[in-house]
Amino acid sequence: MTDTTLKARLQHDLHDAMRARDKVRSGTLRMVLTSITNAEVAGDEARELSDDEVLKVVAKEAKKRKEASAAYRDASRPELADTEDAELVVLEGYLPAQLGDDELEALVAEVVAETGATGMPQMGQVMKAVQPRLAGRADGGRVAAVVRQVLAAR
Repeated sequence: MTDTTLKARLQHDLHDAMRARDKVRSGTLRMVLTSITNAEVAGDEARELSDDEVLKVVAKEAKKRKEASAAYRDASRPELADTEDAELVVLEGYLPAQLGDDELEALVAEVVAETGATGMPQMGQVMKAVQPRLAGRADGGRVAAVVRQVLAAR
C-alpha cells in the first residue's frame, strides 16, 4: 500500500465501509473526501492535493470534530458529542501518531537552540521553524503552549 496516495486509501476505505454498512465510518469518510475535493478546486485552478496537503485537510476536520464535541458537551447534548467523538476516532486512524509531551518539549527546545531565540518576542520565529518538523503530529495550540513554556524558562 506504499504506492497509493492517502486520498486513494480514503476512497478505498469508504467503499469498504459502504459494503459493511458502517454508517459512521462511511459518513465520516464522505465528509473528509468532500473537504479534500473542495480544497482541490479552491483557488484559481483545480489541482490534485499531495499527501501532506490531504493530511492537513484530515487534521483540520479532526480539529473541527474535537471542537464540536466540546461545544455539544458544554450545551448538555452528550448524544451529539458522542457522534462527533465517533467521527474523530475514524479520522484519527488516518493521522500520524501524536507526539508525547516529553518528545514535543525536546523538539521545541532543539528548535529554540537552533534559532537562538531568547524570549517571547521570537515566538513566531520558533513556531515557524517547528511546525514543518511536526507534520501534523501535534495540535497547534499544544505546540504554542510548549513554545511559550520553553521561551519563558530562558
